[in-house]
Amino acid sequence: MAISYKKLWKLLIDKDMRKEDLRLKAGISTNTMAKLGKNENVNTEMLVKICTALNCDIADIMEIVEDANV
Repeated sequence: MAISYKKLWKLLIDKDMRKEDLRLKAGISTNTMAKLGKNENVNTEMLVKICTALNCDIADIMEIVEDANV
C-alpha cells in the first residue's frame, strides 16, 4: 500500500493554483512540498493545513493505492 497525492495536484489545477501558491497559503515548507511530490509520508498537521487552505476534505487530496509505484 502506498499514498498518492494525485488528487491534490488535480485540485490545484482545478483551482488554477501553482504549488508555490499552495505552499504560501498553507504555510508549509518546501521540504513538505518535495515530500508530497514524491508521494512520501507527510505529517498530519501539514495535511490539515493544506485542507484548510484549499477548503477541502483529506480524501480530496490523497488516497491509498495498491501499487507502490504510484
